Amino acid sequence: MFSKIKNDIPSAIVVFIVALPLCLGIALASGAPLIAGLMTGIVGGIVVGLISGSHTSVSGPAAGLIPVVIASMAAVGGNFDVFLGVVVVAGIFQLGFGLLRSGFIASYIPSNIIKGLLAAIGIILIMKQIPHAVGFDRDAEGDFSFLQADGENTFSDILLITKYFSIGSIIISAVSMLVLIYWDKTPLKKLKFFPASLAVVFIGIGLNYAFQTFYPSMAVLPSHLVTLPKVSLGNLRESLHFPVLSAFLMPQVWLSGLILAIVASVEALLNVQAVDNLDEQKRQSPPNKELIAQGIGNIVVGFLGGLPITSEVVRGSVNVYAGARTKASTVLHGALLLLSILVLTPFLNVIPLASLAAVLIMTGYRLTRPAIYREMLDKGWNQFIPFVVTVAAIVFTDLLTGIIIGMFVSVFFILRSNYKNPFTVETVKHVNETIHIELSSQVSFLNKASIKDTLWNIPSDSKVVIDASGTEYIDHDVQELLRDFKNVLAPERNITLNMIGLKNQYIASDHVQFVNVVDKETQAQLSPSEVVDILRSGNDRFVTGKSVNTRYFHQQIDATAYQQHPMAVVLGCIDSRTSPELVFDSGLGDILSTRIAGNIVSPEVIGSLELACDKIGSKLIVIMGHSNCGAVASAIHNVKHDNIGYVTAKIRPAVYTMQAMADGSKAEFEKAVTIQNIKNSVTEIMHNSSLLSDMIRSGEVGIVAAYYDTETGLVTFYDNMAAQQPAAA
Repeated sequence: MFSKIKNDIPSAIVVFIVALPLCLGIALASGAPLIAGLMTGIVGGIVVGLISGSHTSVSGPAAGLIPVVIASMAAVGGNFDVFLGVVVVAGIFQLGFGLLRSGFIASYIPSNIIKGLLAAIGIILIMKQIPHAVGFDRDAEGDFSFLQADGENTFSDILLITKYFSIGSIIISAVSMLVLIYWDKTPLKKLKFFPASLAVVFIGIGLNYAFQTFYPSMAVLPSHLVTLPKVSLGNLRESLHFPVLSAFLMPQVWLSGLILAIVASVEALLNVQAVDNLDEQKRQSPPNKELIAQGIGNIVVGFLGGLPITSEVVRGSVNVYAGARTKASTVLHGALLLLSILVLTPFLNVIPLASLAAVLIMTGYRLTRPAIYREMLDKGWNQFIPFVVTVAAIVFTDLLTGIIIGMFVSVFFILRSNYKNPFTVETVKHVNETIHIELSSQVSFLNKASIKDTLWNIPSDSKVVIDASGTEYIDHDVQELLRDFKNVLAPERNITLNMIGLKNQYIASDHVQFVNVVDKETQAQLSPSEVVDILRSGNDRFVTGKSVNTRYFHQQIDATAYQQHPMAVVLGCIDSRTSPELVFDSGLGDILSTRIAGNIVSPEVIGSLELACDKIGSKLIVIMGHSNCGAVASAIHNVKHDNIGYVTAKIRPAVYTMQAMADGSKAEFEKAVTIQNIKNSVTEIMHNSSLLSDMIRSGEVGIVAAYYDTETGLVTFYDNMAAQQPAAA
């Protein structure tokens, strides 16, 4: 914990100085003794800091709990000593939440709410600290609510600064802001043990001392300085409050404690995630351990007369930006708070609030800088709108109310997104037109409405595939929905259904009513142009990553075990990247594949093509070359040693034909030679096979050239090749 102490000590001092007025201000706003706020900061720093798994979060009294504290105190008759029993009970519940591993709920807090919380806190810090920066301190530090106790609000309070301000405070805050802005642009940034935020505190004290000495009219008044209650070891016992033991027998104490525990736990988990989000090392705090730490902290602070504890964003963000590396900073800040109420009061009471205002304004700017809003906008309206609503709601109400409003809006968009995106629906034109529905990896009850809407609107007599191959979880409600569709609706509407990829613990094993392979009747009815369209569609699915037929090979094995009726024969290169079955997203039995280097033609190849079309019934011949072909490159370089010469000799005529392009780029020349070689292969087939030539000219069979781009996966077809060819000899 003390491995980075040279970074953590300065951070602890900065956080301590910032936390001090916040602890006092929150106690004042809660209607509690000022010492209660300090006690909460001490226990939050030392006890929670030691137990928590967070490296940067700082716990203490929080503005977000002020409404709950006021309501709980009113529920127990306004007696603060009875209210302390509520704090202890809340800690007991929180300890139970942690032991029961309830921290998983932190994983369900949307990131747009976290970022909205941080941005809103940034805005509030800037707006609430502007009055303090100019010496107008009527609103207590730590009051983050829009509506203030003095009858003003955040905006009206700013307007009043024209009537109430201090020249000395303005100078101190202005100088402090300049120091904070330009510190890292000077050699002073190397002083890790003395960060800018700590420097401005001493600068503020020094400037105010100078004002008092040379310009008394500009000196900051005591009301604009940190004001600590005077406590000593001698009267510490009298200053503290302790819970009334009879309070633990009151049902209202336990009910209020449960409510406080829930609110404090949610806020703690939310704030810890927010501070983790600021951590440069992106370390994640264990949520269950955090709940246990918060619970123990509240039990301890309740018995010592403090306010309820939770993780707090302002102190946490200051801690991060001050350079904290480990939890030692948090613990040391708590120790400094303890020391402050005993021996440091005279020194601390000369710190101008204007200096602290400058630190908090700069912290606020970092939390709500414009880049954050641009980043959220780039993520789309589903992320941006809940983010902005959270920001606005927190700014115009209070932390707790704003988060609740933001969560409702975020949940609305989550439900809307789940309604639209629990699956993909695609109509696949392969052998038959098939509606293909692919379920997502997690199908919850939130998806039930959209799945039902889709299934119940499928036309009668359709062929439907419900694919759960990539699905890890299906909610029971959705399982029941799929059963109803399979057993009731599909038979009623004559819908032929395949359900594949389902795990045994779901509906059943795969339910297959049809296999999408080419049968003899379909093969006979297909025209060459229709086959080209089917291949084009398959290549589109391959290029866009939506291949479907490769998932059904297991079912297709049985369907093609004793017969085949392929719709096309592809003469392609032996290149490992150009498997026709994959690039055309075809099933077993759909394509005959003849492969030879450079997709060249020989009597044996022509005989294979004749067999494919005349005896097996294929309706289309595809001659497919490809980019970056080794055989074409060898022919261009006239490689002919050993038996390779038989291959390159077949391709050399294409090289001679395209020789005029030799001045172009190497890639362009190779592509031109490859395409010309494909055309030459078509010509040779038409010239040397009267059988194929007659079938092609009669329209019984088609022949096309195709070029496969190994960089994109796209196949380009060159149709109507037969019309350009002479009759066979």
